[in-house]
Amino acid sequence: MIFDSSKLKFDENGLIPAVIQDEKTGSVLMLGYMNEESFTKTLETKETWFYSRSRQELWNKGATSGNKQQVVRIVYDCDQDTLLVQVNPQGPACHTGATTCFNDTVYEEKSETRQVIHQLVANIKDRKENPVQGAYTTYLFNEGIDKILKKVGEEAAEVIIGAKNNDKQEVIWEVSDLIYHTLVLMELLGVSLEDLKEELTKRHIQKQNQGEANE
Repeated sequence: MIFDSSKLKFDENGLIPAVIQDEKTGSVLMLGYMNEESFTKTLETKETWFYSRSRQELWNKGATSGNKQQVVRIVYDCDQDTLLVQVNPQGPACHTGATTCFNDTVYEEKSETRQVIHQLVANIKDRKENPVQGAYTTYLFNEGIDKILKKVGEEAAEVIIGAKNNDKQEVIWEVSDLIYHTLVLMELLGVSLEDLKEELTKRHIQKQNQGEANE
C-alpha cells in the first residue's frame, strides 16, 4: 500500500522535520528535513533521503560515506508535522564520525544507561573477534562452551541464593553476572539480542491474539 503523503503537513517551504532513531537501541541519531520527493524516495528505496536546505538538493544518507540508514519504520506525530524514522544504521550518523549527532550534554540528572546492554554485547563480540591476553571474556571464549555453561549455572544458583536471602543488592549483583555470562554464551552460539526481541514479541502477540479470541 502506498502512503498518501497529503496526510502530512509540510511547512511553507515544503519541508517536514524527520527525527532519525536507531531502531535497536532507541538512540536519536540525527535530525533531517524531507520534502515530498525525498519522503517518497525514502519509502521507495527503504533508505533515508533528505532535502538539504543549504544546497537546495536531495541527498541520500551514506551515498558517499557508505553509512547508509536502512528504514525499518516511519511514524508521524499527532499534528502530522513531524516524522520519526526508525532505522538500522550501517555506520555513524554524524559527519564527525560519531554514532549520533547528539553528543553535547546540556543537563543530566543521572548517567544514561539505556545503551549499556548493547555496549556490553559489542564489547563481548570484540573480545571474541580480537582476543586480548589476560581479559576475562577472552579467557571464557578460549575455554569454550563447557566453561561458559558452568559459569551460567553457577551465577543462576547465586541468584537463587540471593533471592532466598531477600538481599536486593546481592540479587542485583548476581543477576548482572548472570546476564553477562549469558551474553557471552549467546555470542558463542550466534544468538543476538534481536533474536530474543523477535521471540518475545512473537509470544506477546500470540498471547494478545489468544486473549482476544477468548473474549
